[in-house]
Amino acid sequence: MRSFLAAIMMFTRLPLWRFVQVDKKYYSNVLLYWPLVGFITGFTTWAILYIVSTIGWADLPACILAIAARLLLTGALHEDGLADFFDGFGGGINKEKILAIMKDSHIGSYGTIGLIVYFFLYASFLYSLPTNALAGIIIGADVLSKFVTAFMINTLDYARTEETSKTKVLYNPISLRKFMLMAVICIIPLYFLGTNFWAVIPMILITTGLRYYFKRKIGGYTGDCCGASVLLSEQAFYLGFFITTAPFL
Repeated sequence: MRSFLAAIMMFTRLPLWRFVQVDKKYYSNVLLYWPLVGFITGFTTWAILYIVSTIGWADLPACILAIAARLLLTGALHEDGLADFFDGFGGGINKEKILAIMKDSHIGSYGTIGLIVYFFLYASFLYSLPTNALAGIIIGADVLSKFVTAFMINTLDYARTEETSKTKVLYNPISLRKFMLMAVICIIPLYFLGTNFWAVIPMILITTGLRYYFKRKIGGYTGDCCGASVLLSEQAFYLGFFITTAPFL
């Protein structure tokens, strides 16, 4: 339970720290509970989109508000990682340079362009979703992107040292049995929400590609790699949904 609370405090801006104190050691176990945080952030995105659309706002402004709500909830944690990922891997010629650029707090041209494209895709996908599939797809994309990313980085070494990491936390390895249990915990509610699990295929493909890329370029992962993987695999899930539900299939 403490590790789950640590995951909420690490991956969202919810002020749980005002009510409960969590020892630093529990933050090393947050990887396993990351998908559960996806239910919180995914539900927030869906709820804002649904409520704003219901009260009569146009679809596109509703989508923008839904995205903004998740940004406020997470503190743009993963979006910051995505920008650093594009800057680092776009401008770095070796491991040392890539890691140095990703740690720089300033955003460069690669990061700026990457975020513009990302937000355009995200808003476009939300805008195009059928109303009867909103909850299952939005929450499913959020939860499953965190699950596949957690599973992926669990197979990699950390590319930095604990002292040079941004969070000063190294994740503990997670057994396959625990991952399978978490998969069941996540899949059951998503099934009843009507999540299209065929859309996971592009998500797995892009996560597998990212794993190979991280391993080859920097020998492992960083926190920025985690954020980038979550957001890119989430967009792959949306793409997979539209591909698998296209009329010509």
